[in-house]
Amino acid sequence: MTTNTKFNLTSRILIAMALGILVGSFFQWILGGAAEKEVSLAGFSIGIKALFVDGIFHVGGQIFVASLKMLVVPLVLVSLVCGTSSLKDISTLGRIGSKSMGLYILTTAIAITIAIFFALLFSPGVGVNMPLAQSYQVADTPSVAQVFINMFPSNPVEAMAKGEMLQIIIFAVLFGIAIALSGEAGQRVRQIFEDLNTVVMHLVNIVMHLSPYGVFFLMAKLFTTLELNDMGNLGIYFLVVLFVLLFHGLLVYGTLVKLVGGLNPLMFFRKMKETALFAFSTSSSNATIASNMATTTGKLGVDNKVASFTIPLGATINMDGTAIMQGVATVFIAQVYNIDLTAADYLLVVLTATLASIGTAGVPGVGLVMLAMVLQQVGLPVEGIALIIGVDRLLDMTRTAVNITGDAMVSCLVGKSEKCLDLAVFNDPDAGKNDKL
Repeated sequence: MTTNTKFNLTSRILIAMALGILVGSFFQWILGGAAEKEVSLAGFSIGIKALFVDGIFHVGGQIFVASLKMLVVPLVLVSLVCGTSSLKDISTLGRIGSKSMGLYILTTAIAITIAIFFALLFSPGVGVNMPLAQSYQVADTPSVAQVFINMFPSNPVEAMAKGEMLQIIIFAVLFGIAIALSGEAGQRVRQIFEDLNTVVMHLVNIVMHLSPYGVFFLMAKLFTTLELNDMGNLGIYFLVVLFVLLFHGLLVYGTLVKLVGGLNPLMFFRKMKETALFAFSTSSSNATIASNMATTTGKLGVDNKVASFTIPLGATINMDGTAIMQGVATVFIAQVYNIDLTAADYLLVVLTATLASIGTAGVPGVGLVMLAMVLQQVGLPVEGIALIIGVDRLLDMTRTAVNITGDAMVSCLVGKSEKCLDLAVFNDPDAGKNDKL
């Protein structure tokens, strides 16, 4: 793939996103708030919403998302087995794992602390006094102990079938270690996985180049169904969450890249823009694993034995954007209900949201479920979640972009500390542009 074509892929994604917004807004204007509007065509009555919004846009968008999710299990399993089995010193895996976990937990704690600070500063819920429009039914949230128990698979095949990412990661790591310790037999198995990895990456390449069409369908449906009245009612909350997401994603991550990694943050963000667009359009960290891994290794220069571990792990447990939403939402709901939280309550929020991020799956909207756990810990009414449902979809897109940027940032820092980061590739603005993906 030529350099120009690679640039055109990014351009096509941006164009598709813009067209999707325009088309979605146009259909929302046509519907005018009505549930359905029918037009006559060749003697037949056709529902505009049924044909376009629930038909073409919905089907096209869901096929794209399903195609991305289709890649997740084989990509994570094969890449992680290849990366782990290539380690000649198993202690290296322990260092990579401990550094990754430490950085992910640290950035999540920073994220929610900043979120609470700015939420208290701007007070988005003071004076709102919004009536509850609906009751939010939340699924049972697992205990912290159960989260750790659920990390270990009793049946790895079932874990792969259900897409249980933490279980897949642990199985792949153990399987890779077994290959590394199995001598000549292990090397034969490792070569099979290396060949599988090549095939899977070509599959990733096929799906990624169809992404502009999927992005168009997703944005068109979103902006057709987006309730702008809800956005107006919760404007302050929306803007505070958006501000903190950008503050954390740009300033905090940029500072860590510069001070901890000694790397150029502008170069880092420049190379992350395409993957961030994928994350924004899909609202799923898991669906963005393929694009993020390709960017981290091909453009940022992180060795695959690091990226194959840090990227899938980050997509599963690194939920800085979700933690920010939980922090601001907790303060907002407390202010709306005129409930005073103590310093101990806020500390409990930080600890609970940080731990909750480990059990937060990288799929759209799951942050609201985990928010229920946080609210329950400090005695706030769970039904308060109904207040923010109207604007959460658009914020979910932004916080997913922040999440995957954090995954790549940690990958660079860990790679640099392990001497597994090619600085020439990182500093080359054209690195990765000639790759197929």
